[in-house]
Amino acid sequence: MRRFNAGEVIRRREILDGREWIVYPVTAVEDHPEFLAVYLFHGTPLTFGTGDFTWGLHPWVHFDHTWQSEGVLQVQRPGDGYSVWHFWKHGEFSGWYINFQEPMRRTPLGFDTLDQELDIWIPADRSGYQWKDLEHFEERARSGGFRPGEADMVRAEARKVVDMIEAGTPWWGDRWTAWSAPAEWKVPGAVTLTSGA
Repeated sequence: MRRFNAGEVIRRREILDGREWIVYPVTAVEDHPEFLAVYLFHGTPLTFGTGDFTWGLHPWVHFDHTWQSEGVLQVQRPGDGYSVWHFWKHGEFSGWYINFQEPMRRTPLGFDTLDQELDIWIPADRSGYQWKDLEHFEERARSGGFRPGEADMVRAEARKVVDMIEAGTPWWGDRWTAWSAPAEWKVPGAVTLTSGA
């Protein structure tokens, strides 16, 4: 499958029950054999799937259907069960958000994944790390919301990430902390759902 060019608008889709749960455009920053980095602009339109889903409608459907925070750089490696989101506040780098998700699956128009609830926040000063949505994750696991073995795979990925954080050896390092989107890049327009997945 071809590599995406810097500045090219592609689609990030979360697929649940074989259908699009949420879809939004991101801009390719760097497409390397070892990682894909994309940028989610502030104000990016979000498109939500409708109908019955195992987990119900996407939780963001209850808010304004655009990305509300400052832009986020998302970096994911093939085969990893997580992506690393780089956040800024008032233009200053504020930290890394480890978003546990299904390993990305490349498509002709972008890539597919599915958020798996659990997250870790690491502030820019590396003063520690904080679990996010741990109770929601464990409740989903208890209630049968994951496929057999899926919750254990997420926990295993989380252990690997925590080991890297505690050893001070995260692969993502500081490479993108000073990055900013080129001035000529613009907020992409809304994307529509495709028929099927």
